[in-house]
Amino acid sequence: MEYLALHGDSHSSSSELGQQLAVLHQKTLPQFGLHRDNYIGSTPQVNTLENKWVTFWQNHRLGFQLQLAARNGYVGKKLQNKGEQLIADVGQFFTDYQPQPSLLHGDLWSGNYGIATDTQGARPVIYDPAVYYGDREADMAMTELFGGFPRRFYEAYQETWPLDSGYSTRKVLYNLYQILNHLNLFGGGYLGQAEGMISSLLSELR
Repeated sequence: MEYLALHGDSHSSSSELGQQLAVLHQKTLPQFGLHRDNYIGSTPQVNTLENKWVTFWQNHRLGFQLQLAARNGYVGKKLQNKGEQLIADVGQFFTDYQPQPSLLHGDLWSGNYGIATDTQGARPVIYDPAVYYGDREADMAMTELFGGFPRRFYEAYQETWPLDSGYSTRKVLYNLYQILNHLNLFGGGYLGQAEGMISSLLSELR
């Protein structure tokens, strides 16, 4: 792997990161997914190509993680029954919004970006991806988990390619996948958070 000399954040670097991520998200394919599966942490990530985003998210993201949770012993009604209800109704979050298959980092939390310094100066870098083609909102949602990114990063992204107004609700749907994965990787400390997110999302559909 390439060695990167990482240093502290700067205003210009965070803005450049937001701009460059928006440009990355403008790289698209006709279908959602990827030509091969990969991993999110140490969990297998299924990337079977689908024409419809809702189908992809139902089957290969939320459905996969809930099935894995059941195998890991998390079979309570709040998680499994309500989770299945949410999966069935996921399409309701996309009645007025149709995402395109954008190239995603896939695991874009604050621990997976930095500022590298070389002969060309300081430049933002992202690493340790779980790449696939999906809704760009999924990447943006994860940047808000676990500490978040600098405010200037979000401002620069919005200036380059503004997000849809429904993002504030759908980001919970996307981060649920990440929290379910943490439940499956690290244990029951994430169970209550996952159940709360499912309940919150279902309340949006009433």
